[in-house]
Amino acid sequence: MNHFYHILLLLLVCFGCSGTRRSTQNSTSEVPFLWENANIYFLLTDRFANGDPTNDIVAGRTAQTAKLRGFMGGDIRGIIQKVEEGYFDRLGVSAIWFTPVLEQVHGFVDEGGGVTYGFHGYWTKDWTRLDPNFGTERDLAELVDKAHRRGIRILLDVVINHTGPVTPQDPLWNDWARTNPQCSYRDYPSTISCTLVKNLPDIKTESNEPVELPPFLTEKWKNEGRLDHELAELDAFFERTGYPRAPRFYLIKWLTDWVRRLGIDGYRCDTVKHVEENVWAELQQEAARAFADWKKANPAKVLDNNDFYMVGEVYGYNIAGGRDYDFGDRKVDYFANGFHSVINFGLKYDAKNPSYEALFSKYAAQLHGPLRGKSVLNYLSSHDDGDPYDKQRRKPFEAANKLLLCPGAAQIYYGDETSRPLEIPGTTGDATLRSFMNWDDLTANTIRSGRSTQDVLAHWQKLGRFRRAHPAVGAGTHTMLSEKPYLFRRTYAGAGFSDTVVVGLDLPKGEKTISVTGVFPDGTVLLDHYSGTKTNVKNGQITINSEFGTVLLGNEKRN
Repeated sequence: MNHFYHILLLLLVCFGCSGTRRSTQNSTSEVPFLWENANIYFLLTDRFANGDPTNDIVAGRTAQTAKLRGFMGGDIRGIIQKVEEGYFDRLGVSAIWFTPVLEQVHGFVDEGGGVTYGFHGYWTKDWTRLDPNFGTERDLAELVDKAHRRGIRILLDVVINHTGPVTPQDPLWNDWARTNPQCSYRDYPSTISCTLVKNLPDIKTESNEPVELPPFLTEKWKNEGRLDHELAELDAFFERTGYPRAPRFYLIKWLTDWVRRLGIDGYRCDTVKHVEENVWAELQQEAARAFADWKKANPAKVLDNNDFYMVGEVYGYNIAGGRDYDFGDRKVDYFANGFHSVINFGLKYDAKNPSYEALFSKYAAQLHGPLRGKSVLNYLSSHDDGDPYDKQRRKPFEAANKLLLCPGAAQIYYGDETSRPLEIPGTTGDATLRSFMNWDDLTANTIRSGRSTQDVLAHWQKLGRFRRAHPAVGAGTHTMLSEKPYLFRRTYAGAGFSDTVVVGLDLPKGEKTISVTGVFPDGTVLLDHYSGTKTNVKNGQITINSEFGTVLLGNEKRN
């Protein structure tokens, strides 16, 4: 990155904070972005913000649906608006992951919960085009560009396991997919070579046999005036790689095209354990090449020298298991097959322990032991976990502490920071987790479980910005300094950069004296990121006078 562009980027990032302080983000030693410390915001594209009402109803999707099972208007333009408003900056977000935006099946299905459209993005019809309900490729390019200007990375949610369901408008992908048997999850084969649910065709990702393009797809491309272009690109891809024209390699080509054209920073990979692990390694190889090609073609837009990032949804993976996922008849190390990180399904259970230290020390031991060099993505609620932590939103402050201060990367599910309800009357299944973002609650400052929405958001913002400013929070080693009051230190050192923080939780309000002996030398100027107070280390101690019981200490300036 040239010096002029770097200075311009920093100015744009600071301008986008809308008056909030970036603390030491722009101090004398530049803060590196580490995926191990990422603060990732996950949202359902259709349920976050409606930036373009003209695309709310498209593709003949007009049938009356069951509650929260149809398109509601959220789109890429809405995400862009929130980027421009500085919403993500104020929350300390360093990457945005949104549900798939590729073209979905046009028809609907009745899943038992009533008429349902592919509003969630996981029912792909065409991997080469965006769904008009979500926006255009120009919109996606603008989102990537404007997010990058603020130092925010973009993760594309990708699906290789299955197509969308078969409907009268959406035929089967002929020789590409199987429609039976349905998965029984007894072992490795009955988890992979099968359909997740009825009428969700499973792509034959294990096959090396060449297949022809489905006639409905070539006819679609012909009607859109791009058949010759798409065919020529496929010919060039298969000639360059030497891959057989098997189903998975078509998908790998189409998915990596978005990286090469737009500079997508990484993938969140869906249904990972339902696809052979070698497929993910193949995807990583081609995505890394595409990312390098984009960087070479766009040197002024390159943020850093980070590799292309992949995080996998291995449903049920728990950090306690180390590197392996156990199918019963065999264990698979997905970290050795293209993944830098795997979603950790264990935090929602571990967070039930009232002890912060039990949680933090356990995760630090795993990440700096069996998982050294890799990471996990922690979460407390999501779009398809019907048993999230604090489903009634009674402990939003504690939830923020346990997620955003936990070793590893953090995934905020949209509305975690505003106590968006996760139980909606009249819904069935996971629809209850997928209501529209509760912007109205934020405007009205709604009180829920004794906490105002704006107070809850302010707490999440302070912790999120602290995490973004200090890589030690998620990527550093962990040491408890005091049990009562609870104080801990995190320290990170790598690539010519070092960072140390001290955090205090459940401290007394008002004036408090904290020992930092052996952590920060006398004379060090520290900033409490929670209260905004500066303090000097004297005789191995600092004194903070604030109305809060939380203290987030880091160097005001870096050496």
